[in-house]
Amino acid sequence: MNIQVALDRLTREECFQILEKTEPFVDWIEVGTGVIKEYGMSVIRDIRQAYPDKVIVADMKTCDAGKHEAVQAFDAGADITTVMAFSADKTIMDTLEVAESRGKRVMIDLLGISEKDRVLELKDLGVTLVSLHIGKDMQEAGEETGSLFDLTQGISGLESAVAGGITLETLPGIVEKWPDTVIIGSAITKAGDPAEAARAMKGLVSTCNRS
Repeated sequence: MNIQVALDRLTREECFQILEKTEPFVDWIEVGTGVIKEYGMSVIRDIRQAYPDKVIVADMKTCDAGKHEAVQAFDAGADITTVMAFSADKTIMDTLEVAESRGKRVMIDLLGISEKDRVLELKDLGVTLVSLHIGKDMQEAGEETGSLFDLTQGISGLESAVAGGITLETLPGIVEKWPDTVIIGSAITKAGDPAEAARAMKGLVSTCNRS
């Protein structure tokens, strides 16, 4: 089970300060949508250069012009780019085609998806990685991640990541569902001691991986 640290609503300097402290305890680095909008592809390039051995996720949240945006993300050094599940099938297929040609991957963000039928359609398109996602605004409205797992239950051949206000307190309930990747943002990036927060979460996940 991977820990993906989500760098969002941060300055470039803050991103690198957090990564310097947390790098030993995280597996995947997500360059968040807000950071990409602020700094463009250059911030992905800089993180790739600084952390050549980490998996880098560009949270592009693509919903159109899939081929172009996938090329942008991968050329900048991302290993994975994100595409919204409500996008047109052609958009999704175009990004998958670009990813396959470069040995990269696409993570389909299920934000706003409530029907399992759409997940089955995505699998038929060739999708192998999805993100179960409660958005920031939905979190503030009190929605929780637990029911998200219903979307992928019983569907084989899909790797899953889960995101949405996960904290050290809620993490045990998440890992019981055995997602492949746990995406953690402010519980690490806004912690008084990001290194200790990441260390504690990595320790909990590692314990579950061994059990």
